[in-house]
Amino acid sequence: MTIAIIGTQSLMPRAFRLGLNLWSQTDGRAGSPTWAGAANAAIVPADEDFGSCLEILKQAAVTSIRYMQRTPINPGSYLRISTRVKAIAGNLPQVRIAAFAGNAAGNNVAGVTQTGPAVTLPGYGQVVEVSAIVGTGRRDGVDMPWGRNATFGHFGLDLTGDNNGSIRIESLVIEDVTAAFVPGMLDWVDVRDFGAVGDGVANDRGAFVAADQAAAGRQVLVPEGRYHIGSDLNISSPIRFVGTLTMPRTARLALTRSFDYPTYAAAFGDETEGMKRALQALLGFTDHSVLDLCGRNVHLDEPITISGAVPGMTSFANRRVIANGQISIVPGTAWDTRVVTSAGTYDPAKSQMLTAVKNIANIEIGARVSGNGVGREVYVTAKNVAAGTLTLSQPLYGGAATRTYTFTRYRYAFDFSEMEHLSRFNFDDIEFVLEGNASGVMLAKTGNMNCFRDCYFTRPKDRGITSIGTACQGMLVERCEFLSNEMSALAQNRSTIALNVNNNDTKIRHSRFNRFAHFAVMNGGGHMIEGNHWFQGDNAQNGVRFGGLVLTQTNVQATVVGNYIDNCSIEWTNEHDPFPNFEGDEYSFGGLTITGNTFLASNTTSGFTWLVVKPYGSGHFIHGLSVMGNVFKSLFTKIARVEKVDTTFAGLNYQRMRNIHFQGNMFNGVNTYVANPVDVSHTQSTASNRWLLTVNQALPFNGWVRNVESIHATSQITNAGNTRITEMPWVQAAVGTARQQVAVNWGTAVRGSVRLRLRMDNPD
Repeated sequence: MTIAIIGTQSLMPRAFRLGLNLWSQTDGRAGSPTWAGAANAAIVPADEDFGSCLEILKQAAVTSIRYMQRTPINPGSYLRISTRVKAIAGNLPQVRIAAFAGNAAGNNVAGVTQTGPAVTLPGYGQVVEVSAIVGTGRRDGVDMPWGRNATFGHFGLDLTGDNNGSIRIESLVIEDVTAAFVPGMLDWVDVRDFGAVGDGVANDRGAFVAADQAAAGRQVLVPEGRYHIGSDLNISSPIRFVGTLTMPRTARLALTRSFDYPTYAAAFGDETEGMKRALQALLGFTDHSVLDLCGRNVHLDEPITISGAVPGMTSFANRRVIANGQISIVPGTAWDTRVVTSAGTYDPAKSQMLTAVKNIANIEIGARVSGNGVGREVYVTAKNVAAGTLTLSQPLYGGAATRTYTFTRYRYAFDFSEMEHLSRFNFDDIEFVLEGNASGVMLAKTGNMNCFRDCYFTRPKDRGITSIGTACQGMLVERCEFLSNEMSALAQNRSTIALNVNNNDTKIRHSRFNRFAHFAVMNGGGHMIEGNHWFQGDNAQNGVRFGGLVLTQTNVQATVVGNYIDNCSIEWTNEHDPFPNFEGDEYSFGGLTITGNTFLASNTTSGFTWLVVKPYGSGHFIHGLSVMGNVFKSLFTKIARVEKVDTTFAGLNYQRMRNIHFQGNMFNGVNTYVANPVDVSHTQSTASNRWLLTVNQALPFNGWVRNVESIHATSQITNAGNTRITEMPWVQAAVGTARQQVAVNWGTAVRGSVRLRLRMDNPD
């Protein structure tokens, strides 16, 4: 008979014929009584079936035989214990393989099966084989699964049933049958071989840890089953899931060698849960900075929120990336917008707070605030239920009052609003397939340098990217496309917005925005808006058009360069100013450069303009605006001019206009050429010593004629007698009640033609 070996240790127990002093009558441990010298046991030297064998007269309810030397049990190994028996006389008992399962301390491993299936002897002299398989894992065919805590066994058999029967037993055989369970060229380890139960109740974490440690570079296999993991689990080996996991929400699964979304989705058997767990791991350890979706389309049936994915996470500032896949929304009530109407009191001295807010407990963080005196894209960033106060993302322009406000909470595929701070979080090469069911991404309350690159936002229900605080600081949106859910709606009926900004230094570059109410509502300064295409037209004839880019800070220090601006305007307001009237110690409208853009309009009204300044309070003026090298083109309908002041709330103070450059632009389908400075020609047919010329359209925003930079004659200047006059005239600017006239004064009555260069501003 072949002797099986594990390592260097023989598995085969000592033959009965060599003596019974190593065979225990109980559990096999040292000190237990042996069968040597027992009155009811004898060695039969020459049985016709067995040769030398052991004969026992059964006298106890359970007669046990255990080999007293330890047989080792290693993780992943499986042993077959067998013998042959036959009844000789007396009653016929039952026979089973049995064992003592021992741990490293030598104690019995409680709660594991330590007996094999019982066999009833059919009659006298009939040889019956009795066997059982023992191993660490719960595998098909394993009679005694002992788990990872078992390190050795005392093996033998039990006689049960009726007493006073004589039984002969051939020597016990122990064989290594691991090869029957595991392929010979194994490149993986099975968590069941290390004691995993997979019933969804028992804590299998230890088995996973043991399998990971034993893998040594091989793959860990999680077979079919539901495996409960009670606390954080870090697997450093490659891992493959056929079965699934359950874990407490606060427990983190870190798969350092299989860190990708498909593995997490397989681990939890659910795409939404897989994304939550993968995000939890991404923000919870530093071995990986990129979560690769591997091209998968992830179907979310509820928003991914921080409390739902990473409980307790309030701040994170290391670079992290979600990349390479699609995020799709599964329609359902989880995406329903919640609207709350409530009264609150606003005091401009506490510019970003509402007090005495009724029904405040029902108002959610991240809700958009609307109502009288509220500018666009104002959000709730914090609330104090006990104090009845709400903190807002922007001040309100409406002044002190108690008003009724509407609080609208949209639902987002990724919602970071519960985080106080999130920086350097990137979405790279992601398509958000929103399909009118949800919005895209809501940023945290604070942060900087968050990035969207090569992303697609397809039909967001309400918003593409929302900033409820200052996490938009330095935000990058590059090579992205935003497609509205309101493509077929008339421009005046749209409400969706691609993105908003509350803070400084964003870079919006090389992206495309299609038919939103506004492409961007941007507070703050230092923005660079370059190489984009945004268009907001519709199919109406003589359709109205609205702001595509809305700038809500007066001194923006921003550049709008090389964009294609189609059927919408750049609207410049101060709607987020708690004191909208100009105060002497603040900046007014300035710091804006609009250069090298293509402006297009089609089928619009003649009153449409591409640049609109809309002060929400009195006394404002422009003190720094450059509009240079742009192309303005209107198709099918000529428009009156390219710029205007919206006086819904107030006009501009033309007397304080300063440093405005409006030059080198091209106009097609525009009735009025506008420039500053502007060159104007005048011919005086009747001799007069005071020539008066009116400039009421050619200067931007119908500004005053505040300065005359130059004047030169384009014909001979003569008196009434046709005598040439060579004196220089002197000029007066801002003449007339409208301040849009220039007086050219001579020492005598003259006539002729002159050309003047006029300005609406002081150039410095």
